[in-house]
Amino acid sequence: MTDVLTCADLGWAPLEALLDRYGLALAPVAAGAPIPGTFWGEPEAGMIGTTLHARPDTPVHSLLHETAHVVCMDSDRRAGLHTDAGGTALEECGVCYLEIRLADKLPEVGSDRIMADMDAWGYSFRLGSTSAWYAGDAEDAAQWLTEHGLIDESGAPTWRLRT
Repeated sequence: MTDVLTCADLGWAPLEALLDRYGLALAPVAAGAPIPGTFWGEPEAGMIGTTLHARPDTPVHSLLHETAHVVCMDSDRRAGLHTDAGGTALEECGVCYLEIRLADKLPEVGSDRIMADMDAWGYSFRLGSTSAWYAGDAEDAAQWLTEHGLIDESGAPTWRLRT
């Protein structure tokens, strides 16, 4: 397995464009500087309100995961968001599912790469890998996202925040 894909590998422009589709902001942080709002610590992405914070060494999967948290939480939680997304286990599954779907919207990234990076980071699913979960055990996550209007019936992001 190669190293995980970082924001520096991809560049800021495609990440900013993806977040902009949701009306979210990306606040790049200088290399080596503390990342505001990071739950797991550097180099993991941080979130404060509707702004995502990342350094060049932040893994793309981390930024997508935190972005999906901001998208999936209701507007009341989003208004007070600082560092800890909270939420239910089913919402967390929805976040992981959306993270994978968003990877397909980034040039030269895709779901296979993000799922491999998620596995390398240490995500754990009952079926043993992210791809096995996504292929065979994620129906409840997809249904949750559909019910909240966050993906359409084909599984594509709707580019709306949960209200």
